Amino acid sequence: MIETMLGSKGSKGSKGSKGNRGSTPTGTADPVDEVFLVDPSIRERRRRTLIVVVARVALTLVALLSWEMASGRLVSEFWISSPGAVWSALAEFAGDGQLLPAVWATLVETALGFVAGAATGIAVGLLFGVSSLVARTLDPFLVAFNSIPRVALIPLFILWFGIGLETKVLFAATLVFFPVFMNTFAGARDVDRDLIDVIRVMGASRFDAVRQVLIPSALVWVFAGLRMSVPFALIGAVVAEMFTSNEGLGYLISVTANQYDTAGSFAALLVTTALGLALTGAVSLLERRTLRWRPATG
Repeated sequence: MIETMLGSKGSKGSKGSKGNRGSTPTGTADPVDEVFLVDPSIRERRRRTLIVVVARVALTLVALLSWEMASGRLVSEFWISSPGAVWSALAEFAGDGQLLPAVWATLVETALGFVAGAATGIAVGLLFGVSSLVARTLDPFLVAFNSIPRVALIPLFILWFGIGLETKVLFAATLVFFPVFMNTFAGARDVDRDLIDVIRVMGASRFDAVRQVLIPSALVWVFAGLRMSVPFALIGAVVAEMFTSNEGLGYLISVTANQYDTAGSFAALLVTTALGLALTGAVSLLERRTLRWRPATG
């Protein structure tokens, strides 16, 4: 009888455990996630990232296939070349030693121009944000300078600085300056003034308020301007190379275009695009490392 009672209790317990295993309360995490300490939001972000990557690869393949099918059939290959011809031209550039020196020259000019333009833009943007008097005084001059077509400055830069590195760096910096300046200025103006008043009441100096409140609060805007201006730095370096240089990706584009080498021009443009994506990704990585306090999105 005792064995019978124990058996009946065991069977009830086993049924209950099966029922618990078979269903999980609504709104709770997957038991597998609980065991391995996996955040469901992280799993969802990974799934979305995978979808985005697959979609990008699919779109790229469709574009390349459409280009290959249209070349020589719908449009003459002389005008648009073809992916196969572009790949051959790229391999030829790499094989005869033209590619790596060109990439390195453009990369150096882009990096120096980006740093110079970004540093100046951040400094002037913070100055405008801190002092309304300075902003009202100098605003017309900056608006006037921003209205000048940048390409028109290249002949002046050549006259002043020659055709060396300085001209290309300075031209790239002029393209970088204004996006960084405007975003920094907007970020400085967007800071909660109550926070500055509180820290000033606590005895902080004006410099402390700028360093501890204004700059950290404006960093989101600053990095938005930096990401926007990276392609401008690359564009400035490449355009200046087309006018003033015998090296770099801009020079390679100019030479191939003058020789009616469409495949070579597309190959140089492809490398320029890849370099721009890499530099933008580097700035985005720096942003994520610097602004770790921001909640993850997407």
